[in-house]
Amino acid sequence: AGGAAGTAVDLLFFPIDTIKTRLQSAQGFARAGGLSGIYKGVGSVLVGSAPGAAVFFSTYDSIKKHTTSLPAPLSHMFAASIGEVAACLVRVPTEVIKTRTQTMSYGPLAASSLAAARQVWLNDGLAGFYRGFRSTIIREIPFTSLQFPLYELLKARLAVRLDRKPLYAHEAALCGSLAGGTAAALTTPLDVLKTRVMLDLRNPATHRLPSLSRRLADIYTHEGPRALFAGVLPRTLWISAGGAVFLGVYEWAVHGLVPYI
Repeated sequence: AGGAAGTAVDLLFFPIDTIKTRLQSAQGFARAGGLSGIYKGVGSVLVGSAPGAAVFFSTYDSIKKHTTSLPAPLSHMFAASIGEVAACLVRVPTEVIKTRTQTMSYGPLAASSLAAARQVWLNDGLAGFYRGFRSTIIREIPFTSLQFPLYELLKARLAVRLDRKPLYAHEAALCGSLAGGTAAALTTPLDVLKTRVMLDLRNPATHRLPSLSRRLADIYTHEGPRALFAGVLPRTLWISAGGAVFLGVYEWAVHGLVPYI
């Protein structure tokens, strides 16, 4: 169910994600590709989306079932955070390849996801695929800590109002859209930070790279506060719409599969 949901979202809204990534890149939107080739990097999504989403949801549901003694919001926050850490083990390598392909970081050397993966391996080895792992976790934990408790709260309130449980898929999708859009807008500065780290092609073995706090401070100092919210509109739109599809498809798949389990 989680795999189906993740793949549906990532493929459907990939062009919006490309625009968001290019807006956040240090070289600027036009030099990063503008509106051309907005499906560049989609190959890595096809490989990593379903496994990453499946790992997240299997971990999330498992942890949630074992933390029922905790208050519901705390249980959802804890389960979502652990789920994101687990999913990032799969998601970060594909995210590195995707962002560098979307922004044409390697120029003509990497016109495809496979070619970009080859460049990452040649330049940085295995560690290169996990560039930005820490910044991704720093982004994802606050994001999911906002999104999933809010999602569960909205579902619970709507179920009470409708006097019906479980909700239909389109009703869960509406809750997912509101929760995802809110969390996306509030965590945009952390998304900008993650993008900048992943697009930094300097070799840590030969260059001293700035800390995450230093990067944030530099963006604020040299580019202004608006740069910390670069891409906030496409990010909010695609995660709001994506949250509707992601969680709606997930609920539909779960309830569709239950009779066969």
